[in-house]
Amino acid sequence: MSSQDRYVVGLTRDGAHPDGSTIFGDVGLERLDQAGISWRLMPDVPHGPVNAEALAGLDAVLSFGHMPFNAELVRHAPRLKHVARFGAGYDGIDPQGLAAEGVIVTTTPAEVRKPLALSGLTLILAAAHRLVENHRVTANGLWETGRGGHRGQGIDGRTVGIIGFGSVGTQLAEYLRHLGVVVITTDRNSSRAAEHGIAGFPLLELASRSDFVVVTAALTSETRGMVDADFFAAMKRTGHFVNIARGGLVDQAALTRALVDGTIAGAALDVFDPEPPSKGDPLFALDNVILSPHALCWTADFTRDVSASVIASVIQASHGNVPDAALSRGLVNASTWRGASLKLADAQHA
Repeated sequence: MSSQDRYVVGLTRDGAHPDGSTIFGDVGLERLDQAGISWRLMPDVPHGPVNAEALAGLDAVLSFGHMPFNAELVRHAPRLKHVARFGAGYDGIDPQGLAAEGVIVTTTPAEVRKPLALSGLTLILAAAHRLVENHRVTANGLWETGRGGHRGQGIDGRTVGIIGFGSVGTQLAEYLRHLGVVVITTDRNSSRAAEHGIAGFPLLELASRSDFVVVTAALTSETRGMVDADFFAAMKRTGHFVNIARGGLVDQAALTRALVDGTIAGAALDVFDPEPPSKGDPLFALDNVILSPHALCWTADFTRDVSASVIASVIQASHGNVPDAALSRGLVNASTWRGASLKLADAQHA
C-alpha cells in the first residue's frame, strides 16, 4: 500500500498526548503501524465539537473522550468511514445519523463491563465501611480520639437499587448477590432483571427501599436529570448514592442540597455535571462524599482489554469489514457503508 493509499486514523486530543501515549496508558498504537495504518493527533478542541476541517484526510477517528459527532458533521467529511469510541458510552455521538451517512460507530461495552461494575462495588464498600473518614482519622493523627468514631453500616442484608440494568448493572448485581445483598432495579429494566430473578420498582419506590443506590444507566434525552430532588427526598436518611455512569443523569445541585441537609447520609461519585467540576464546587467541602475523577475503572486490565477491542475494530474496518463491535449494524451494509469499497481494494492488492 502506498503512502497515498494508507488508511489514516485521527486520535482525539481529549485523551491522547503528542507522542501517542494516552490518559489510559499504552493503548498499543504500534498494532496500527504493523497493520499499515497511519495515525495522527487531531486539533485540540477542548470545548468541542470538532469541525469538518479537522476530519479532512481521515478514514477513522479513535475517540478517547466524548467528542460529539453527528450526521451534519460527517456529511462534510466524505472520506470518514468509522468513529471508534475507546469505551462503552457514546453520548454526543449519533450512531443512527452517522450510519445514514455511511459512517459506522463502534464501542467496547464488553471490555468495560467488569472494571466499571467493580468500580461501583468499590464505592459501595468504601461508603459502607466509611473508608475515607477512617483514613482521615489515621492520617491526621487522631488514633486515640477518633478511632471507632466512624462505624460503618456494612452491606450484609442491605438493599442495593441499581438504576440501569444493562451489562454493567447486571455484572454489578452478580457481584453483590454473592455478598448477601438484596438487589433491586427500576421497573423500566424489569424484563431483563426478571431473567436474573431481580425485582423492578418505580424509580421513587426504588429510592425508598434502597440502602445504596447505584446509577449505571446510559445518558439519553429521556434519562437526563432523572435523579432529582424528589428522588433524594424519597431515599432513606441513612442511604448512600453512588454514580458511576454519567453526571448528567443527576440533578447535581439537588444532590448537593440533600447531602448538606442530611436528607441522605452520603454519596460516592466518579462522574459529574459538568466535567471537570469547577474548583469551587460545594461537593469538595463535604465530608460525606467520596470523589473520583471519572477514572476509577481505569485499571491495567481495562486498558489492555479496551485497547485490544478498539484497535481490532479499526483494523477490521480498514479492510472493508464492518467491525463486530459496530452499533446499528442493521443500518450499515455493503451498499451504504463508505468503507465497503476497501474490501475490493484490499483484494486487488492481495
